[in-house]
Amino acid sequence: MKITKLEQMLGVLQGEGTKKRLVAAYANDSHTLGAVSDAIDRGIVEAILVGDEATIQKVCMEEKIDIKKFSRIVQEADEQKAAAKAVELINAGEGDILMKGLVSTDKYMRAILNKEKGLMPPKAILSHVGVMEVSTYHKLIIASDMAIIPQPDLSQKLAITNFVIKTAHSLGIEKPKVALVAATEQMSAGMQACVDAAIIAKMADRGQIKDAYVDGPLAVDVAVDEESVQIKKLVSTVAGDADALVFPNIESGNVFYKTCTKFCKAELAAMVVGAKVPCILSSRGDSTLTKLYSIALAAICA
Repeated sequence: MKITKLEQMLGVLQGEGTKKRLVAAYANDSHTLGAVSDAIDRGIVEAILVGDEATIQKVCMEEKIDIKKFSRIVQEADEQKAAAKAVELINAGEGDILMKGLVSTDKYMRAILNKEKGLMPPKAILSHVGVMEVSTYHKLIIASDMAIIPQPDLSQKLAITNFVIKTAHSLGIEKPKVALVAATEQMSAGMQACVDAAIIAKMADRGQIKDAYVDGPLAVDVAVDEESVQIKKLVSTVAGDADALVFPNIESGNVFYKTCTKFCKAELAAMVVGAKVPCILSSRGDSTLTKLYSIALAAICA
């Protein structure tokens, strides 16, 4: 089934009838607890909470969440130690998904990246993948990297491209259309984004990237707007109908996703990929629904 709305992920997971095991790091806030509770009620996950038990009990009581639905609560009042403990549980085989709770992003990532006790396979590249539902676009749009790699080099862009392809496959898109974004669709040797995009696109043409249509450089307008493609007389399998956007740097990716979510009120699911398991990296201020969709995305990709 090709998923075209974020809500459809929930139905697909319920239909599978298998539950992924989630470990939430420093799950002391109502949005995290509410999202995990909802995911448990829908039969998507089982969950271990790591955090301050007294705080968790208090929040559950306030939100009318039955605390008995969680597999267990691991007491740790310090957020850095809670993140490390959650990673330890994943490494011990007790979880398929890691989730960020109230812990700050830098401490969460520090636990994941720890060379001795983290979740990094040898030579791994981490990336942040988001799936957005924008009301003005005719399908879901996958975007990366928006939060992890400041200035990806060619090898990192290649990894990001493969990550968005894998995510698209998990969403039922058999041969996704991937746009390698630059400021222009014209090949400009003086712009590194254009050079890298052209190399990766040619690699796809030669079969070095599998099961996707990949093209670039493409400006965002021609990547997602058919009228712009017609006006500019661009011939491309991807242009005007992209399933995924690979951005040349963190600034462009981050601005794009925040523009979509804040100005266009797009809904979002997001995760960090490249570690041993999908790691949900939502903002501490994200809504319960965003966190629920992020759990669903991670569960589909786990």
